[in-house]
Amino acid sequence: MEVLREKVEEEEEAEREEAAERAEWVRMEKMMRPVEVRKEETTLKQETLRDLEKKLSEIQITVSAELPAFTKDTIDISKLPVSYKTNTPKEEHLLQVADNFSRQYSHLCPDRVPLFLHPLNECEVPKFVSTTLRPTLMPYPELYNWDSCAQFVSDFLTMVPLPDPLKPPSHMYSSTTVLKYQKGNCFDFSTLLCSMLIGSGYDAYCVNGYGSLDLCHMDLTREVCPLTVKPKETIKEEEKVLPKKYTIKPPRDLCSRFEQEQEVKKQQEIRAQEQKRLREEEERLMEAEKAKPDALHGLRVHSWVLVLSGKREVPENFFIDPFTGHSYSTQDEHFLGIESLWNHKNYWINMQDCWNCCKDLIFDLGDPVRWEYMLLGTDKSQLSLTEEDDSGINDEDDVENLGKEDEDKSFDMPHSWVEQIEISPEAFETRCPNGKKVIQYKRAKLEKWAPYLNSNGLVSRLTTYKDLECTNILEIKEWYQNREDMLELKHMNKTTDLKTDYFKPGHPQALRVHSYKSMQPEMDRVIEFYETARVDGLIKREETPRTMTEYYQGRPDFLSYRHANFGPRVKKFTLSSAESNPRPIVKITERFFRNPAKPAEEDVAERVFLVAEERIQLRYHCREDHITASKREFLRRTEVDNKGNKIIMTPDMCISFEVLEILKLREEEEAAHTLTISIYDTKRNEKSKEYREAMERVMHEEHLRQVETQLDYLAPFLAQLPPGEKLTRWQAVRLKDECLSDFKQRLINKANLIQARFEKETQELQKKQQWYQENQVTLTPEDEDLYLSYCSQAMFRIRILEQRLNRHKELAPLKYLALEEKLYKDPRLGELQKIFA
Repeated sequence: MEVLREKVEEEEEAEREEAAERAEWVRMEKMMRPVEVRKEETTLKQETLRDLEKKLSEIQITVSAELPAFTKDTIDISKLPVSYKTNTPKEEHLLQVADNFSRQYSHLCPDRVPLFLHPLNECEVPKFVSTTLRPTLMPYPELYNWDSCAQFVSDFLTMVPLPDPLKPPSHMYSSTTVLKYQKGNCFDFSTLLCSMLIGSGYDAYCVNGYGSLDLCHMDLTREVCPLTVKPKETIKEEEKVLPKKYTIKPPRDLCSRFEQEQEVKKQQEIRAQEQKRLREEEERLMEAEKAKPDALHGLRVHSWVLVLSGKREVPENFFIDPFTGHSYSTQDEHFLGIESLWNHKNYWINMQDCWNCCKDLIFDLGDPVRWEYMLLGTDKSQLSLTEEDDSGINDEDDVENLGKEDEDKSFDMPHSWVEQIEISPEAFETRCPNGKKVIQYKRAKLEKWAPYLNSNGLVSRLTTYKDLECTNILEIKEWYQNREDMLELKHMNKTTDLKTDYFKPGHPQALRVHSYKSMQPEMDRVIEFYETARVDGLIKREETPRTMTEYYQGRPDFLSYRHANFGPRVKKFTLSSAESNPRPIVKITERFFRNPAKPAEEDVAERVFLVAEERIQLRYHCREDHITASKREFLRRTEVDNKGNKIIMTPDMCISFEVLEILKLREEEEAAHTLTISIYDTKRNEKSKEYREAMERVMHEEHLRQVETQLDYLAPFLAQLPPGEKLTRWQAVRLKDECLSDFKQRLINKANLIQARFEKETQELQKKQQWYQENQVTLTPEDEDLYLSYCSQAMFRIRILEQRLNRHKELAPLKYLALEEKLYKDPRLGELQKIFA
């Protein structure tokens, strides 16, 4: 808001100056005109001003959306450790070194902006930027590589813009605070990401530089979503078959060459017009998508992460934008310049010219000409000097001065003042703030959810649009996790209404892909299966209203293909479903792979059942030395087998395509969308949770029993007597009687309490049984189930109370005698022992 207000004030100031200049010219011109003309102009000017004021009053500045606030006032610093609130002597020394370094830099480079060295932390304490980094290796294998770390930081935090887009922030908070509140600016993002990358073994650095408007505002509306980019397909060149010497020449072409040339010219003109139209349409779209000129281009401060090659097998240097988690080349046009960079060991200033953005920068931090370092002892080796360079530093004064500079810079970086960075398993699983995040791309919108947040297991949705305004949906992709039906991806094409479901291995029907437009049977659909999970070797099934085609692999009978043609269903006057009234089969075609164990003339290649004509056609595989294959045809002549028995066809003798069973199962799975829960997930696993609660309850009861055994049973009664006074015989007897009487009363009270609960449960059960007798006729099956469940639970509670009461009655006398014996042996009641001695 402050940035917007300042920009508006600057524009208003410019308009006022321009208006004053115009007014001065008009005034000088009016002095040369007659008075009557000046009066008319004054009237017109007043009307123009009134009209201008009216129009200006109608203009309102609209703020797009309320940006998330993340200031020091919103942070609770009461529980932060001492390192956040104070500086150690070594840190104070480092701040002095940094100030001296900054003064020298400002003196030598007066045209450069001040260095970003020690901003204030959340406790208003200046901290050097290198000590804000806390290298940490996360305990999650998913966060071991740079891309997963960058994506986690991008998803976990909410972007907060810089207070002033032209300056680095005055405050930079610790990564622990940023993780706690899940908010931060670009410097907070970069600090957290760089700490994780250094902990994972990367040569990473935080960069203070300048970025484009889209980069600083995390605007991806002109970026293509990475999920929509299709990998390039490698086209294999077909090998040219060399013509054989005795190849038969093709017949002579008798077509007119003139007509062919005219047709080719016509086709070329059509293609040229089409290419021109496409080119114009592309230019129009590019003009519409072109970003508006930024008045602050090259001045917007931004922070990102630089990863240098060498460690972790990184082949070349690259940038990471912490807002999006995307990687960029160091030549990318979004990065417009670098002021400085740092890691947990040192701080470097860029001494190279950034007139060509970052394209010409050389990231050799050991080169003191291109990068000025602040402290010695960095792991970046210095450049080796040539003999000519060595000859220039032989003078004693130069050596002495060089030694002084090295002495000033020889200072070890203090340890980080930030606490250990920790991410709880719950936070790591939730990822996004409140479990949800929406990212808007060019013609696409990506939505993310935490696992188990949606009851159907939805974790991500990508919506692709045809237009830039994102109003006309083209397709939708939904990703799922922890589904019991193993559904992994659902793809919906809004243009063709085609839906495609993708499954992981483990589905009851071994489904892999299911493409359909409707879940109704006898519609166009394609079903693919995991062939290794099916005993019949079925890998694909294609269905239309009149045909069904199946593909097989790895069958012992070498069946590879089956195609069935259906005729129109016979109309019946009874209510019947597709299952009870199947479509009549007109023709079945089966094809088989070659069986090497059989001769080709005996190995069936294709088998056709012409059901309507009652014929069977067989075609065998062709031998290598034959041109045609053998064929046979069987006609139905009798309804008896070779033994003379009559053939009776039954439904179990027919092949079932199980399509209805699959569709019914898919409808049940979509309606239930049950999620699987790991046995190690103790918070969501009910059985594990109940077992854990039972164990905690047993441990608590055991603790109470131990505490009860350690209680001093005479303490309440001894407190009534003066402290330190020796008990008389009469006082010892009285204390013993009072203690036993009190214990006896507590045993009786406990028995009465159990008895009262037993009677209450019995009365409630009797009332429920009486209610059931009165309303038995009008009860629904659900009410009867609830009544039986209540009776079962009530009887269980009554039996438990009865057993507890009986056990208490048995143990109460024993407990009374045990306490009496303890009292007789208690040394504080020694007079009792004299009585019974």
